[in-house]
Amino acid sequence: MHTLEIRDLVVALTETPDKPIVKGVSLTIKSGEVHAVMGPNGTGKSTLSKAVAGHPDYTITSGDVLLDGKSILEMEPDERARAGIFLAFQYPSEIPGVSIANFLRAALQARLGEGEDLDAVGYYKSLYAKMDMLKIDRKFTSRAVNEGFSGGEKKRCEILQMAMLEPSFALMDETDSGLDIDALKIVAEGVNQLRGPKLGVLLITHYQRLLNHIVPDHVHVMYDGRIVKSGDKTLALELEEKGYDWLKTETAAPAA
Repeated sequence: MHTLEIRDLVVALTETPDKPIVKGVSLTIKSGEVHAVMGPNGTGKSTLSKAVAGHPDYTITSGDVLLDGKSILEMEPDERARAGIFLAFQYPSEIPGVSIANFLRAALQARLGEGEDLDAVGYYKSLYAKMDMLKIDRKFTSRAVNEGFSGGEKKRCEILQMAMLEPSFALMDETDSGLDIDALKIVAEGVNQLRGPKLGVLLITHYQRLLNHIVPDHVHVMYDGRIVKSGDKTLALELEEKGYDWLKTETAAPAA
C-alpha cells in the first residue's frame, strides 16, 4: 500500500510568495481510496493539486508532502511523476506534431531511464489493451496530442495516459470542466475502470454531478484555502442542496 500525505501545506504563487492561496491543508490519501475536494472558485483547490505535482508557478512556503513517508519537495516535477504522481490538468495543453502513441512511448521510456529500452511490441500490446478497455478507437493514437480535440477527447486522452503510466496517485484537476453529460459519463467510466487497490485518487470538482459517476470514499470541502469540512459521499449531496454560501457563516471567526 502507498500513502500520499499532505502536511499543513501553505502554497502561494511563485511571484507573490507572501500571499498564500492554500493556508495549511492536511490530507492523507492511501492506495485504493478516492478523495473528492470540493469548494467554490478561487479557494485553492487547483493550486493544491499543482503544488503537489511540482508546478513551477506555485511555491510551497511551509508544510510538507510525503510519498510513502519521504518528502518530495526537493524533487523536480518529472521526478515526482516517475515516483508515481500523475496530474490531469483542467485545461490540457496541445502538442502539435507529436502523436499520442509517440508521446506515451516517450513518457514510458523516460520513466525507465537511460540504459533500458522500452520493448516496442510489448508497448503497443499494452496500449491497445488499455484503449480497448477504455473504449477508445485505435486510430486515436495517430492524432497529435490534444490538437483540435473536443473537451471530452482531451480528458479521454489524459485517462489513457493515466492508464499507461499506472501512477500510484492521480491528481485530477476539475476533470468534469467543459464536458457535456455524454462526455462526462465516458470519462467517469474510464476512471472507474482504472480504480482499484493500487491507485489513490484526489478528485477536484465544483459539482456533485461528477460524483454521481465516480463515487468517492471521502469528501473534503475547501474554503478560503483551508479544508473546513470532511465527510463521506453524503457531504457532496449536502453541498449540492445548500451550495457554498453557508460556509461563510460556519467558518467565520467568532467576534472578539
